[in-house]
Amino acid sequence: MSDVLPDEARLAAEIERLKVAFPKTRELYREVCALLFFRFGMTPTANRLYQLVRRGSMSTPTQVLSEFWAELREKSRVRIEHPDLPVDLQAVAGELVATLWTRSTASAQAALEALRVEVEAERAAAQDAVNSLQANLARTETALEQRTAALLAAQVRIQELEQAQAAGVATRQALEAEIARQQHEIGARDQALAQARADFSGELEKLRDSAGLAEERLRAAEKRALLEIERERTASARLQKELDAATSKAEQGDTRHREEIQALQIQLGDVRHHAGVVQGNLEALRSSNAAHANELDRLRLQLATAKLNQTSTQKRPRSSGEIRSTARAAPKVSMRKRVAR
Repeated sequence: MSDVLPDEARLAAEIERLKVAFPKTRELYREVCALLFFRFGMTPTANRLYQLVRRGSMSTPTQVLSEFWAELREKSRVRIEHPDLPVDLQAVAGELVATLWTRSTASAQAALEALRVEVEAERAAAQDAVNSLQANLARTETALEQRTAALLAAQVRIQELEQAQAAGVATRQALEAEIARQQHEIGARDQALAQARADFSGELEKLRDSAGLAEERLRAAEKRALLEIERERTASARLQKELDAATSKAEQGDTRHREEIQALQIQLGDVRHHAGVVQGNLEALRSSNAAHANELDRLRLQLATAKLNQTSTQKRPRSSGEIRSTARAAPKVSMRKRVAR
């Protein structure tokens, strides 16, 4: 595959150059045929030509290829023209020379092909050697990069370790100073503890003496407290008796008060009932008085009307019928006056 790709690349480059030099399609196909056959030793076909050129129709490379083969056969034919030779001998001699030329060309082509194969083999071997050297170089570079990275990592690690060692030394020195300070403090504390123990022993003796005195005082206080408790207990019993008597009196007074309250509540109910009855009678009297007042107002109105009618009647002569009606109405008015009184 590595041998074919460079030829294909060169062929593509040559065809692009021919496309620029020969813009006409038929001339371009003819030049591509010559390029494949004479330059690259390939037998041109119509399909191959169309795939490389990609111009015109499929009939165009077919026609151009036919013309190329005809022209090639015509040019490979050798004509021997001599005035002393007959025409048929001239043709035979031409065919013989053409055959010799063709065979020599084929032999030279075969030798060229063998040489090309040999050169290609040597080139492939050289390419393989170059590839091997490049692979070795790549592996060497990779190993070198890895070793360089490892070296850099080691240097970084060394620096980190050196920094850690310096920090450790500083920490150790600080710890040693701290230990010395703490040892000094411990010594001072031991001395203070011994002094405190001595002081504590003295204070303990004092406390023991004070505790003895306090215990004696406590016993005396207990005795006094017992006496006080006994007195308080006696007073409490007496007060309890008085409280019981007062409670009994209070209960009796409470019972009496409840009875009095119940009697008063009964009397209050009777009074309220009587007041309700009186209130009902009062409302009935008020209603009756209002009815009488209305009747009195009506009678007064009738009396005023009658007086007005009587006055108007006295001012004009009365007829006999009016005198009789007045005589009949007079007793009624007097009767209404008596009712009003």
